[in-house]
Amino acid sequence: MPLIALTGGIASGKSTIANLLEKKLHAAGRHTYLLDGDNVRHGLNRDLGFSDEDRVENIRRVGEVARLMADAGLIVIVSFISPFKADRKLVRDMFSGNEFMEVFVDTPLEECMRRDPKGLYARALKGEITNFTGLDSPYEAPVSPEIHVETMGLSPEEAVDRLIDRINQRQSSEGFADGAGI
Repeated sequence: MPLIALTGGIASGKSTIANLLEKKLHAAGRHTYLLDGDNVRHGLNRDLGFSDEDRVENIRRVGEVARLMADAGLIVIVSFISPFKADRKLVRDMFSGNEFMEVFVDTPLEECMRRDPKGLYARALKGEITNFTGLDSPYEAPVSPEIHVETMGLSPEEAVDRLIDRINQRQSSEGFADGAGI
């Protein structure tokens, strides 16, 4: 399972879950790397904005980097809004067979707006931010992700435990190349 791709709306909890997942994988002796919007947009993709075209290029670049890291033997965890189905498919197609696992972190928009840790929804509603996913720019939810995490009523730790259970079930039923559970 070289790539675990978490997708979901802004403030859905995907970065929190991704960070906890990486810590648990690392504690289990797995070699990982986490790519998220913050660490990629400050470096590799600092030249990109939030237009639809820039969002497509952002995800394409992340996919290419993740592929290189996976080729080096790392389990790569990516945590991006990745709002467009076509972009997620583009990245999926960079990986073979069961090397790609899409995780939909499903949190209702109202809850994301309530959380709003960076005040982004408030700014978008005031018109200070445009092309804001979930408000004036669409989010196309995955139709059949490998794992669907509904966050309401779950702590981030419980969400990660469920995610790890599903990963282990998938490894057992589909026979991942390395065969090791988490």
